[in-house]
Amino acid sequence: MEHAPASNFLENIVAEDLAAGRVETVVTRFPPEPNGYLHIGHAKSISVNFGLAESFGGRCNLRFDDTNPEKESQEYIDSIQEDVRWLGYQWHGEVRFASSYFQQLYDWALHLVDQGLAYVCDLNAEQAREYRGTLTEPGKNSPYRERSVAENRDLLARMKAGEFADGEKVLRAKIDMASPNMNMRDPILYRIRKAAHHQTGTEWVIYPTYDFAHGQEDAIEGITHSICTLEFEDHRPLYDWFIEQLPVPARPRQYEFGRLNPSYTVTSKRKLKQLVDDGLVAGWDDPRMPTISGMRRRGYTRAAIRKFCQMIGTTRSDGVVDVAMLEFAIREDLNENAPRAMCVLNPLKVVLSNYEQGRVEQLAAPCHPSRA
Repeated sequence: MEHAPASNFLENIVAEDLAAGRVETVVTRFPPEPNGYLHIGHAKSISVNFGLAESFGGRCNLRFDDTNPEKESQEYIDSIQEDVRWLGYQWHGEVRFASSYFQQLYDWALHLVDQGLAYVCDLNAEQAREYRGTLTEPGKNSPYRERSVAENRDLLARMKAGEFADGEKVLRAKIDMASPNMNMRDPILYRIRKAAHHQTGTEWVIYPTYDFAHGQEDAIEGITHSICTLEFEDHRPLYDWFIEQLPVPARPRQYEFGRLNPSYTVTSKRKLKQLVDDGLVAGWDDPRMPTISGMRRRGYTRAAIRKFCQMIGTTRSDGVVDVAMLEFAIREDLNENAPRAMCVLNPLKVVLSNYEQGRVEQLAAPCHPSRA
């Protein structure tokens, strides 16, 4: 039974950009946070980003968005690289880290401060929630919103120097507290986290948020098409706002697609980690886990996982995919490629009297009867 690859609207977008001369070389990226093992949902994102680069003769970067030092570790970095390679993909150049850009991101934060577009805020988490408003009510300006550029610069430098406790102050963008998009209501750019980082050690005690770092990392790396899942759709105006306000070297565009949600399958990294931490499974690579390493141990092949990602296509809507499609993909692959063996339960001994002593012959048997 043949399944043609499903539609991929992103391929149409990239083809149009190339035809119109908006981009010369397609550059994508796969940017996991190293806070857990990759699961089947990540396989879809890997397939999309590396697949687009391959289809259009471009390149795809592997970048770790390592801006949360308490949750990340080298173990996860190593496992993610292993899984990407096992799936048959190779990233362009060296592995990249958001932490490699920390100084540049800090300099750009200072640029926003100098332009009157960022300020240091002393509201605690509970107060900030109250000031933020709701989906139906606008937020209120922080009482610290009108601090001078000089004061904000001084406070940010002192945050960086470690003078304040975790959570005591944050750096926020000055956008619009009445925006209908909650992400545009003066989002946090930097927060204090006095925790050792797996790449930078104790050099930094303030760390950029994902929303501030992500688009600028894309710009630094010359990403042309920043592909995210749909939960980041309402973050795109903020992504674009930073690109417009900062002197970045490139202007990437963000596009969103529906994430992969197989039926009867838990793909929340937080919940999977809980299973590991509670000892309910033997580790992230337990064959019962929907992680790529767990599926590999269970007997899934890379070809089956890649075929599954092609079969379900890439759309602009979230939905649950019947896990039977994944099972179909692995059955098809194993049926075509798994070696077959026969077993004689009650053998009869046969003695060959005219066969040369010590002679050995080997015969190659086809995996599938149709190839005989």
